[in-house]
Amino acid sequence: MATLSIHFDPAVIARLTSASGDDTIHVTLSLGGGAGTAAASPVIPHGPLAALMQAGLLTPDTVLTFTQRRANRSGRAVVTADGQLIVDGHSSPFPSPSKAAEAVTGNVINGWTLWHTPDGSTLDQLRQKLDVQ
Repeated sequence: MATLSIHFDPAVIARLTSASGDDTIHVTLSLGGGAGTAAASPVIPHGPLAALMQAGLLTPDTVLTFTQRRANRSGRAVVTADGQLIVDGHSSPFPSPSKAAEAVTGNVINGWTLWHTPDGSTLDQLRQKLDVQ
């Protein structure tokens, strides 16, 4: 009997888990032809996070977080391969750290200084490393 293995990119899983009951999720599967499988074309990051990703300072599937104790709120986002952010609770990716942060806080806010990588660095600190290189 043949075995079917399906691998979902973590960004897809994040989107699926944040979908509401009213959202429609479309999944398309296709079978590769011939003996080998077709290689997926590489995704090239674009937008504000592209330079960090191209320098290897930020990778796809990195989980970014923030906590605002005074406002009693926190946020979590996953970096996509194309340089966008998928924020928990939102079905569409955001093109910039500030737009993603605004979606969580409801306020215009500097996402570069708000979002933190797992090691505690802000995106702004990573951007400063680019200037030094």
